[in-house]
Amino acid sequence: MHSLEPKFSLIIPTYHRPGPLCRLLESLEKQNLKPFEVIIVEASDNDQTKVNIEKRNYELNIRYYIVAIESKGTPQQRNYGIDLVNTSSDFIAFLDDDLIVDQEYFKRLYETYQSYPDAIGVGGIDMHNNGYKIKVPTIEYSKFHYYEIDDWVRVESLRNKARKVFGLMGHLQPGLIPEYSHGRSALPPNGKTYEVEHLMGGIASFKRELISKVKFSSFFEGYGLYEDFDFCVRALKYGKLYVNTNAKVWHYHEPSGRPDFFKYGKMVVRNGWYVWRVRFPSPSLKARFKWHATTLLLAKIRLLNVITGPQRINALKDYLGRIYAWIGVIARPPVRSE
Repeated sequence: MHSLEPKFSLIIPTYHRPGPLCRLLESLEKQNLKPFEVIIVEASDNDQTKVNIEKRNYELNIRYYIVAIESKGTPQQRNYGIDLVNTSSDFIAFLDDDLIVDQEYFKRLYETYQSYPDAIGVGGIDMHNNGYKIKVPTIEYSKFHYYEIDDWVRVESLRNKARKVFGLMGHLQPGLIPEYSHGRSALPPNGKTYEVEHLMGGIASFKRELISKVKFSSFFEGYGLYEDFDFCVRALKYGKLYVNTNAKVWHYHEPSGRPDFFKYGKMVVRNGWYVWRVRFPSPSLKARFKWHATTLLLAKIRLLNVITGPQRINALKDYLGRIYAWIGVIARPPVRSE
């Protein structure tokens, strides 16, 4: 590995997001440690992204590719990009196309690899709606209304409060996977590095040596969802995963390019069941009960959004998709593809 000149190959799958992608590229130009190459894998059915990129002479080594229909979808586009990576690269990073990255993002990732030689993958944190604040010593924080970690606190969401009421909220640190799979993900921006069991796919990097052993699964199609969870669980056989909370991005969740809400609800449950069983092929009876109970509880909360939320039709579609998929995993559980 070239410690003096680390080389990150960055892969960005994109689909009908020319504006957000260009904002991401602008933030990449400001990096203290720029990626060695930026591989953009395009699945759109028009050339607007290419036109936008060509309008500006970015100070980046951009390689732009349009994929055929069989390679469309986030997991497929990432695998497509992996096959194009320069052989001299030390690391492969992935970013979603609707992010903006802090100027020290890649520098922080590299520092983590240096500090933790056993790291096979390193990720950052999403600062958009992160929600954490430094704990004030004079204030008493209710354990029901707040989540606390390392002297930082965050207001609990309705879903997490409901899980606490029914005994379905575990105590593991964010990024670790309980036996019933429904854990926490967000970490506070406190500058610490945490060992985890999964990384957010749109804010992740891996040593190049891993990519010859693990690819994104063919089980996940189109938009994907939890394909990163599956990838990370399989990566754990080869090393450890870390999140450096100094490696910051802002994820704006661009609505364009996303599936309809019924399909999304289906993916939440079906894909969620799949990755749970990849991590725990034979969970205990208690863990099985808690997975199903949590899945149904979260579906009911989406149904509540039909009454209380601003996007009632979308909430209903999401709920129906979740129930449809829940019945499906009971009647015909998904088969592991690899």
